Amino acid sequence: MTGNLPETVEKYSQSPVFDETTIPAKLLSNHDLKAGIWGKICVKKGTLEYVVPGQKDQVFIIEGGESMVVEPEQVHFIRPIGEVRFQIEFFR
Repeated sequence: MTGNLPETVEKYSQSPVFDETTIPAKLLSNHDLKAGIWGKICVKKGTLEYVVPGQKDQVFIIEGGESMVVEPEQVHFIRPIGEVRFQIEFFR
């Protein structure tokens, strides 16, 4: 996982804005992005946990106004912490 997108990728899509009640179930359990696809989770309000599961889970906190870059094929899931609003941008 990195903090920045590669310079060679371009945005091609984005999700709707989700909140703690509208998050698709798939995002709350282990999943990944296809090879060559990058994501950027943009938290607009509240707090979201980004978790990379493993023997010892890696947990990253994303606060309102912050974002997290998701690398291709990196297994992860998210967890809302209270009220949250966020959107995911997709790049290739």
